[in-house]
Amino acid sequence: MPIDTIFIKDVPKDDRPRERLIQAGPHALSNQELIAILIGSGTKGTSALSLATRVLVHFEGLSLLRDASIAEFTSIKGIGEAKAVQLLAAIELGRRLHSFKAGDRFTIRSPEDGANFLMEEMRNLKQEHFVALYLDTKNQVIHRQTIFIGSLNSSIVHPREVFKEAVKRSAASIICAHNHPSGDPSPSNEDIHVTKRLFESGKVLGIELLDHLVIGDQRFISLKEKGYL
Repeated sequence: MPIDTIFIKDVPKDDRPRERLIQAGPHALSNQELIAILIGSGTKGTSALSLATRVLVHFEGLSLLRDASIAEFTSIKGIGEAKAVQLLAAIELGRRLHSFKAGDRFTIRSPEDGANFLMEEMRNLKQEHFVALYLDTKNQVIHRQTIFIGSLNSSIVHPREVFKEAVKRSAASIICAHNHPSGDPSPSNEDIHVTKRLFESGKVLGIELLDHLVIGDQRFISLKEKGYL
């Protein structure tokens, strides 16, 4: 039977690409199956797996695929503009991941660096967001995570939640930050209390809390500079 007459519904469920990826992981899938997942669905009379095969045949495998264009994809029967865009986006993401270097990470050398990293994202938020930046031994940001959203409270900002990700990421240190929707970054007593609690917890774990930044509207306050760390 020609491959274009094979329908996805005729393939046992456990052998379908999405199900196989969930059960066995992406490394277990063939190039055809990965492309079929990106394509998403077939066309009338042609399955996604068949379309994926057409793509691989057209580009003679993966080597020419990296330089494909919208026009080249849409020249393949069954691949419209929407599917071509999905495939190009995935190729570009793969290219960026491949070229990414640790040196591209943002390095924080001062409270101003930390504030600049977060200011535009946090200064206009309508609710308080408590964020942790996880750093490596060179003070490069390896991960950013919002721990919670809401008014700062020591019963909510539990050290366990803050440092759990630090352990997972093998972070050497962390910087915490939260915003004041009023625009005034003046720290409250609760801000100071939370900072000291996190600092003491970090000492026990051997993961230093370098600073706690309070972000206002184009202004910030470093609790380290204020002497609370």
